[in-house]
Order: sequence, then C-alpha cells, then structure tokens
Amino acid sequence: MKISNLLGIFLFLNISCNSQENVQINTEDTLMNTEHKYINSLVNETSPYLLQHAHNPVDWYPWNEETLEKAKKEDKLLLISIGYSACHWCHVMEHESFEDSAVAKIMNDNFICIKVDREERPDVDQIYMTAVQLMNQRGGWPLNCIALPNGQPFWGGTYFRKEDWKKQILKMANIYKTDKNRVIEFAEKLSKGIQQVENIVENKEEAIFSWNDLHNMVSPWSEKFDNTEGGTNGAPKFPMPNAYNFLLKYAHLSDNLEVSEHVELTLDKMAFGGIYDQIGGGFSRYSVDKYWKAPHFEKMLYDNGQLVSLYSNAYLKYKNPLYKDVVFESLEFVERELIAENGAFYSALDADSEGEEGKFYVWNEKELTTLITEDFSVFKDYYNINGKGLWEHGNYILLRNESKERIAKKHKISVSDLEQKIENWKAILMQERDTRIRPGLDDKSLTSWNALMLKGYVDAYMTFGEEHHLDIALKNGDFIVNTQMSEDGKLLHSYKDGRSTINAYLEDYALTISAFIRLYEATFDTKWLTYSEKLTEYAISHFYDKKSGMFFFTSNLDPELVARKMEINDNVIPASNSVMANSLFDLGTILDNENYKQMSIKMLNNVKPEMDSYASGYANYATLMLKIINPYYEIAVVGKDAHKKTMKLNKNYNPNTLFIGSFGKSDLELLKGKYVEGVTMIYVCENKVCQLPTTEIKQALKQIK
Repeated sequence: MKISNLLGIFLFLNISCNSQENVQINTEDTLMNTEHKYINSLVNETSPYLLQHAHNPVDWYPWNEETLEKAKKEDKLLLISIGYSACHWCHVMEHESFEDSAVAKIMNDNFICIKVDREERPDVDQIYMTAVQLMNQRGGWPLNCIALPNGQPFWGGTYFRKEDWKKQILKMANIYKTDKNRVIEFAEKLSKGIQQVENIVENKEEAIFSWNDLHNMVSPWSEKFDNTEGGTNGAPKFPMPNAYNFLLKYAHLSDNLEVSEHVELTLDKMAFGGIYDQIGGGFSRYSVDKYWKAPHFEKMLYDNGQLVSLYSNAYLKYKNPLYKDVVFESLEFVERELIAENGAFYSALDADSEGEEGKFYVWNEKELTTLITEDFSVFKDYYNINGKGLWEHGNYILLRNESKERIAKKHKISVSDLEQKIENWKAILMQERDTRIRPGLDDKSLTSWNALMLKGYVDAYMTFGEEHHLDIALKNGDFIVNTQMSEDGKLLHSYKDGRSTINAYLEDYALTISAFIRLYEATFDTKWLTYSEKLTEYAISHFYDKKSGMFFFTSNLDPELVARKMEINDNVIPASNSVMANSLFDLGTILDNENYKQMSIKMLNNVKPEMDSYASGYANYATLMLKIINPYYEIAVVGKDAHKKTMKLNKNYNPNTLFIGSFGKSDLELLKGKYVEGVTMIYVCENKVCQLPTTEIKQALKQIK
C-alpha cells in the first residue's frame, strides 16, 4: 500500500503535532520529588523509564496481554505512549502533560493508557513508529499513538504541547464515538500498510555479486558526504558507526582514496567535537548541528560499543594515536559509569540533570578560570573557550579544533609538556564534575546492547592487546550465558535487579552470536562457537521465515501484534537481519557449515535490488558482499603460540580475514591435520584451500593480498 494512499483517504485523522523548536522548557526537576500523591500499575515494573511514570496521575498500564484484554472488554481506545529514560523531550512532555491532573483525567476517562519503554519493547515501538511515519512522514520520541482496543493504530505523533495534546486526544475520542466505522476502516488500512513496510520477498534471480554492485551503491552515497566537517551533509549528525565501518573496509579493499579520506576526516571531527566528552570520554547520541559541536547529551551504550569497535579498526588502518585515546577513554567511561559488578553493562545516561539538558557537561568561563589557575591561555585555546565553543546561557562545550602539535607549537611548548597539562586539566575538571548532580542512569541491561559493548571490548583488545579489555569482555560473555541464556539456546532480552525478563528478539540473537564469534577469534576457546551455534539453531527454529529466507524480529512463541515485522534496514544499530546474515556466513565458514553460508547468501540476494537506493540502510549487507566478492581469508593458526602470533598478525588492517586457531589438535574441520608438534604454524586459506604453511608473520602477511 502506498503511503500517499493512506494519507489521502483519511486526512482528517492526520493532525500534525507542533514542532519541538522554540518550546520553553520548565527546568524543575520533578524526579527529585519523593512524596507520591499518585500510584499506578507501572510501580511493579523494572524499567527505569516506566518507573519514572509510576507516580503520574495518569493511570498508566504496562504493555501486556492483561492490559489489552482490559481494553477489549471495556471497548476503550488504547493511548500508547512510547519513550526511553534518557529522552529529553519525553521528560518535557511528562512534566507538561502527564503530571497534570486535568490532562490525566481526560486520558483516564477516554483511554486505556499504556506506557512503553522502547528499549525493552522494540517490537511494539517498531509497529507504532511505522504507523506514525506512514501518517506523518516523520517520527521520533516521545511517540504517541491512539489505537483501537485490538491494537490497530489510527492516529499518532511525537511531542505535543499540553493544550494541543488535550485538544487532539479529545478530538480522537469524539471521532471514535461519532464515526466509529470510519475509524475502524482507516485503522485496518493503516495496519495493512504497516505489514507491508520492510516486507521482503524472495529474490529468485541468481545470486551474483560484483564490485559494480558496491560502486553503484557508494557513488550516489558519496555525493552526500560532507567533506569539510565529516559525516553527511546537513544537521543533525549521527555517528552511524556501522556505515563507517563498511566505508572503511570498502575504501581499503578498493583502494578508494576519496572515501578513505572522508572516513578519516569524519572520525577526526567526531573525536574533536562536543559530541565526544573531552573530559570523561564516551560519545553522546548525536550532534544537533553540522559541526559535531552541540550534542544531544544522552550517552547510550549501543553507540559507545560500536564506536569503540570503529575507532579500534580505524587505528589499524591509519595508526592515529588520537583513535587510541578515544578507545581507551571511552572504555574508561563505560567502566566508570555503565558497568555492574556481575559484568553486565547498563543502558544509558540521561541527557538531563537538574532538569536541564547538558548541565552536567558544560562550563562557564568564570568557573574555568577559578579551576585552571595555570596556563589558562593554553587551556582556552586547546578547548575553544571562545566563540566556537560557546553554547548557550554563557556556557561552553569543551571541544577541539587543532592537533596537539599545532597547539604546542603556537604556545612554544613541547607536545609532551602539553600532554602533561591536558592530563592535569582533565583530572581537575573530573574532580569538580564529580561534585555535580549526575544525569540519571538507566540501569537495566539489554542483551543486544551488551553484545555490542562486548564486541567493542574484544575489538579494542585485538587492536591494542590490553588484557584488561579481554577480561571485561569475558566477564560480560559469562553474564550473558549464565544469566540471559537457557540450555536450549533461548535468550531473554532485559535484566535488572536480579530479574531477567522479556523473551528476546532477533537483535539479541544476532548481535550475541556476532560478539561470541569475535570472542572466539580472541581466545580460540571453542565454547564460544558452541554457544554461537546453539543460539543460531534456536533463532532458525523460532524466527526464520522459510518463504522469504529472512528472519522475523519476534519469536513464533510471542503473542501476536498488529504485524509480525522483519527488521531489514540498518540504522544507528545495524538491522538484526543484516547482522544475522554476516554471523551465518562467519559461523558457517568456521564450522564448515555450507547451509549457514547459503542462508546468508540468500538473505543478501533478497536485499540486493534495494541496496543502491538507500546505501546507508544496507551498509552491513554491503560488508557481507565484501566477504563474497573478495578473497575472505581463513587464517588458521595452530600451536602453543597461536594466540601470540594471531595478535601480531592483527597489527595490520586486513578487514577480510577470519581467525581460526587452536593450541593443539582440533576437531574443527578447517584445523584437522594442521597441528605440528613443537611448532606454531600459520595457514592462509580461502574457501578451505590453503597456501603453503609458514611459521613467519611476514610471510603470512604476504599471502594476504
């Protein structure tokens, strides 16, 4: 169904919300209020986001079968409001509308009101985000929808001012009462449209891939590159680590200097910008401007896990010490702010503190001159306490514009002296910042996001050899296996306060398999392959669609929603289907499982016709295509020094490689017969056909073209 048809037939329902721009925000920190006049059903939930709303006068319910049955029994419309704990505009709408008793009365009288944490329930969010995008051609959070008692949506939007919100929801309630059949007709048509979005059918053309396919994809994409500030043209700017990881590989394997320079520029600009926490490490979710200057200050685990991987890989390519600093400082941030004693990673830090976005991170010049009592002129130049760094209300976002070498030369000091000063400045400002009221912590642990961070730690370890990073990765791997995974390979999605909840989604399986494969490459411990295979078999049993060859996002054991969706397009996090396709190919290679590899190739072939029309949305599939059209080297390292030699081999950027190894004899098909007593042998293979073995790193590297 075409979007235009949906928009045209029932335009009377498509009442657009006001823009978020120029909204005056009341900065009162309502979360500090410890006296609770109201209590609702959310009080029994574990999600920090849902608990934030547990004492609203709105009679919120969680999304579950009991709530939906209640709506059907009472024939009341559903008012579904979706957000997440670190969402600034979610907080604004809560304070303006959901804490207002008059607004709450309208909501309670006319609707069964459901609050959804989009991070806990991405399946529900996916349905209603698609609906809002079909109706309004844009979306975002907070996401608000009104649906029939059976869950079929017919109206929605994002942020609303209080008076607009009251007017809109009352109008929808009245339309349902006075023109019920027309509303039902629209809801049914919209639901069919939701089912058709990202609906993949089998491509029966022969699976043939070539460099031209990728060139045709990258060429129009590159026209949107911002080759002055990095990223894509315009604002806002999101880091998009998955897309840049592909472009890094593509540029290297195709010797494309233009794309390589763009990737390097983007990584430099992000690392210098305000989107990166120059004092405490770690990245914010995105920049609201085109200069990477002013971030939306929330810090998400999934961004930082992927960016650690990206900067680790980029270091191998460019050998830029800045990238090493970013990796180590980001991991220090994670260990300081986002890790539990059991090895689980927390989800996010809020954008707000004391009701103000970014207050924890910005500085005014007066306090800086008080704190930095020596070399303030150098500090001011290095961190741009000037028009470039000025943000709002006289506050500055610390950011960089020039290299250490240029700053040192300008101020006639050595680089080593400057580095010592920087270290002292960071210590002083961190100590001061620690006295401030901290942003809220979302302390739930999501399996999928934990897997992204786990992989980040492994990639950092494989690049820099810091044993501590591997220890953290192994501890997190054990947390997933022992806490989130059952003996049959079933995963749970969320963990908090000792409770594992919510049947996992495809993203949990795909990203965990990918992380465990990488953990195997770092350790050659086959238990990670065993876990990966078990998870893969479970996913095939409960998520695989034999008709299309793709995977559904939800298990066949889950209650049915308006539509059973597939997640096809990559976004800030790569699509679960694209991750699954890559994992099937890699696991199939290591285990010599041709069925896995053929499933992967079929998935790639299914999306191939769309890849050049929306390049960044298919970047991870393009990564898989690189594995197929280039030699994809199986580097088998066998012997007591297998680990040591693997780490040395990985000092070079060779993106089309997969490490397979053992310290003795192995039952893995690719390692059989390759162990030689007393010697560590390196075999560079392609499609199980190996070149002459060698004991020398240099000789092995020559065999990798």
